[in-house]
Amino acid sequence: MMKKALWMALALVTLLPALAVGQDQEQQERRYLMYGVMFYNLENLFDTINNNGVYDKEFSPEGARQWNGTKYWQKQHNMAYTIAQMEVKGSPAEGPVIIGVSEIENITVLQDLVRQPEIKDRRYQIVHHDSPDRRGVDVGLLYNPRFFKVLNVTNQRINKYLPDYPDFRSRDQLCVTGMLAGEKVSVIVNHWPSRLGGEEASSYLREAAGRMARATIDSLLLDDPNQGIIFMGDLNDDPQNKSCSEALGAKKEIKDCVEPGSCFNPWWNILNKGIGTLGYKGNWNLFDQIIFSNYFLKNYDSKDKPTLTFSRAEVLNRKFLRSNEGDRQGYPMRTFSAGVFLNGYSDHFPTMIYLVKEIK
Repeated sequence: MMKKALWMALALVTLLPALAVGQDQEQQERRYLMYGVMFYNLENLFDTINNNGVYDKEFSPEGARQWNGTKYWQKQHNMAYTIAQMEVKGSPAEGPVIIGVSEIENITVLQDLVRQPEIKDRRYQIVHHDSPDRRGVDVGLLYNPRFFKVLNVTNQRINKYLPDYPDFRSRDQLCVTGMLAGEKVSVIVNHWPSRLGGEEASSYLREAAGRMARATIDSLLLDDPNQGIIFMGDLNDDPQNKSCSEALGAKKEIKDCVEPGSCFNPWWNILNKGIGTLGYKGNWNLFDQIIFSNYFLKNYDSKDKPTLTFSRAEVLNRKFLRSNEGDRQGYPMRTFSAGVFLNGYSDHFPTMIYLVKEIK
């Protein structure tokens, strides 16, 4: 009996490593694809034609910035080069498949951008809408049509959420619904009102924008609760500000994103680590956020479990995008500083979230 028991124990010890090897092989055989979703404030991507009054004159050959064809095409090259450098490892596409952009004057500057040699082979398509913004800037969406198929486009105006200021003019919100890697996803692109007049004094404007975004998300999910929502933009606020945390209701922790339609904000903890997208006098802000519904989270509780799952978020603060001189060392290298053309990129770093999908 003792010999039999000893033999069985030795057999079990021998079998366990074999089982472990089998499990490792099974894990290795599982394959995944990665999809990058990016946002980038292109910092005053204007053409050289003055057709919008005083501010547009500034970005013309006769204006204060002497914005001529040479500077314009250098700016276009820099924007395209930045996008081209944002590679996504494990992606079936070259670079991000969706890119939300802000501070663009019109559809023409986006058409020029996607034709730049650095990215023209990706054949990015454009969704754009002219907004009533006083500065003449809009938001837009670039997408790779091999991986994202547009189904519907709508635009929302903030005035409805500012009844006491019916004539307020800002960037309209752009909402694009489509199929991303075979799954229904709505992408909302924003550029919320600035902090002109002070952060606290202007907060009500961004809180109204947050309520507009929340209403849009709720409406989309009422129409189809089994879709993913990605909300992005230059929000001119940080994750902890009222506009994001209360009006929009974006959560700091994944564990709190259990209610239907709840949204997770991965940038909250990133900013707490001292990482931002724009800085001033030693302080970082993280205005350029990509927030998403719990559809993309592993703890999403539904029989229609999605296969696209959030992997990570990143501020794309690449070395070539940073300034190396003066009091702005380490900050984004902008196009102009004190009226001097620097041939830089943008005063904001781009951001990206990575979504992973298992290949069945």
